[in-house]
Amino acid sequence: MAETPTARSSESRVQRLQRLRRAVETSGALHLKDAADLLKVSEMTVRRDLAGPEGTLALLGGYVVNAASPTGIKYTFEQEIDQHTQDKRLACRSAAASIREGDTIFIDCGTTMQSLADCLPEDMPLSVICYSLNVATIVTHRPATQVMLMGGLYHPSSQSFSSDDALSYLRRLGVNKAFISAGGLHWTRGASCSNFHEVAIKQAVIATAMESILVVDASKLGSLKPAFFSDIGSFSRIIVGGSVPADTRKHFRGLTVEYVTSAA
Repeated sequence: MAETPTARSSESRVQRLQRLRRAVETSGALHLKDAADLLKVSEMTVRRDLAGPEGTLALLGGYVVNAASPTGIKYTFEQEIDQHTQDKRLACRSAAASIREGDTIFIDCGTTMQSLADCLPEDMPLSVICYSLNVATIVTHRPATQVMLMGGLYHPSSQSFSSDDALSYLRRLGVNKAFISAGGLHWTRGASCSNFHEVAIKQAVIATAMESILVVDASKLGSLKPAFFSDIGSFSRIIVGGSVPADTRKHFRGLTVEYVTSAA
């Protein structure tokens, strides 16, 4: 018999935390409202539960996350989707302008790449390789686009897939242009991201593609995430959307970096 809301609310704090922990292990992160709905308690009760001494779960940006994750901060797609939207759009418009009819392009995962998929030239015949649901949802609605979706284990935090079979498939493809995302781009520590399962995919396509183009917003410059995937000199081009101070730009001298600060 299903448990009633009253039964749910009578759980002890330890029991509630155990259920939250299982939910976070499954999804990677849980919105505060969803956590309260799951436990049939108020959001304030969830906040009080998380404020205890155990420290295995934490509330970050309105999400319940695993405080013991490698970064201490768990990347989630929902947290990133509204961050630096305009700067991402500027970078993606510039990146999309380099695409030519008949190209086979790779589009990485992440919220910036969702914007890039949205900026693809309308009705232009293309082949698109991707491994994330948010990108696939957009490109599959393009009538002149052939879509190759790499499958495998689904990772909710970035809405992406990964598998050894997908890597083998990727290495057999001819890619004109690979558009790569990054959570951080540091002048000495290179390009990095938050999710370790993305590393092998990014490295495989960088090694395979004729051109590897890194597309980031200005907030990523100088940042370092736990999962390193490439030296900064591995990219054919780096496109940065948004205003970048001169003392930051100086670190990227000698590299093919395009700073996009306004719409063309």
